[in-house]
Amino acid sequence: MFADDIETLARAVVETAASRGLTIATAESCTGGLVSGALTAIAGSSAVVERGFVTYSNAAKVDLLGVPMELIERHGAVSEPVARAMAQGVLARSPARLSVAVTGIAGPGGGSADKPVGLVHFAAAGPAGLIHVERRFGDIGREAVRADSVRVALELLLDRIGA
Repeated sequence: MFADDIETLARAVVETAASRGLTIATAESCTGGLVSGALTAIAGSSAVVERGFVTYSNAAKVDLLGVPMELIERHGAVSEPVARAMAQGVLARSPARLSVAVTGIAGPGGGSADKPVGLVHFAAAGPAGLIHVERRFGDIGREAVRADSVRVALELLLDRIGA
């Protein structure tokens, strides 16, 4: 179902988190659950995947994750502050110890001069702290932006696990 490199990354996340007794939850906007899907495609993932939030709309980010609407209005849903708030909201609303959040513009439309198609903000939180990464994949096509976003999200989880 997923490219080999994504499966390899997901397996590393699941195995490393399991070996350290850590659980994971996700908050996904432009990836629509693909990060959770990649993780749960791995046998044994039930030991580490606690839950996933698909928060595609601004209302979902507010209702499910507690992202302040004023933050979205001030910075936009696709921004560092919102990605960070999503990652923190996951930890506040689940028993998981690790989280990853993804919010971006996969295209083909929806971009602007300031926030072009292919712009994705990521945040991951856990015992090692909270980190943010911004990627500008470019207008490479919706599927490619989403697949590359899954890769980055899984790499961030590995970073927060300390692998």
